[in-house]
Amino acid sequence: MAIPMPVTTPVATARNAAQRPTLLSRLDEFGRELWQDKLGTLGFAVIVALLLMAILAPLLAPYDPAAQSVISRLKPPAWLPKGSWEHILGTDHLGRDVLSRVIYGARASLLVGVLVVLFAGSFGVVLGLWAGFRGGRTDSIIMRIVDVQVAFPGLLLILLVISVIGPSMATMIIVLVVTNWMVYARVVRGIVLSVRQTPYVEAAEMIGCKTSRVIFRHILPNLTSPLLTLGILEFTNIVLAEAALSFLGLGVQPPATSWGLDVANGRDYIFVAWWLITFPGLSIATTVLAVNLFASWVRVTTDPQEREKRFAYQRAKLAVRRARRSPQAQSSEAKSQGGRS
Repeated sequence: MAIPMPVTTPVATARNAAQRPTLLSRLDEFGRELWQDKLGTLGFAVIVALLLMAILAPLLAPYDPAAQSVISRLKPPAWLPKGSWEHILGTDHLGRDVLSRVIYGARASLLVGVLVVLFAGSFGVVLGLWAGFRGGRTDSIIMRIVDVQVAFPGLLLILLVISVIGPSMATMIIVLVVTNWMVYARVVRGIVLSVRQTPYVEAAEMIGCKTSRVIFRHILPNLTSPLLTLGILEFTNIVLAEAALSFLGLGVQPPATSWGLDVANGRDYIFVAWWLITFPGLSIATTVLAVNLFASWVRVTTDPQEREKRFAYQRAKLAVRRARRSPQAQSSEAKSQGGRS
């Protein structure tokens, strides 16, 4: 007996297409949820501004960050005595414009953070998925490698490798990837071990799904929330690590610039020209703070339990506001409702 197939009409197809969330609707929902958290909105706005500043650095910077002028050396910011609006944030000991170097420095710091999180996260996630799903000897070998590398001082390994190979941005990125993938592997492995025994994963295995399909189609989507939060938080650690390595002379090399390198160049003039280390240092602190504020909102938004708590808290605040209304407002509202009835 033939089984009748459902007939798809043009009207049904149009209705299904209309019900699918479009990009604009998703962006609108994202904006409305983000606007409810003012600190998260502030952090997101600062992150967007930093990204635009890094991308549009050639258009925003008033001078070449490597251009030197001995005549204009150590000029203070424009609002101080002897300052000039030609150099709004002043100049350094070689006459280079501080504002231009801060704008271009965002490129190196953000690029290193994004690349390290991308490569270290991808490598760590794959190993964590494989270790948690396979278990047994595979899990033991991968986790022992993680334990050994975690036990070894990461900063010492970075300094040793860069000192032997030579400082450069590419070397710094590779070394930071090698010393930061373990946290992703540990987090993913722990979540996979808990998800491994869930009914939908067992059902996928029983119907004959391949291991790769079970891992990447059924288990990996459940890791979106913790991995997104972890990646954002690790980004701040990488920015600080890049600044520390550049400060020690093992990161970005002249004539390129970064915030850590600018702080290192201005440390000998801290009592003479405080602006040399103040503005790059404020840039690092602002970036880390903004990313942490946005990561806090992401963690709450992507966690169902935290969303329920936030919803309950908002409803409680609304109930308190209604309870604090004046008796006159409540009586007038009751009268208006009685008149309508």
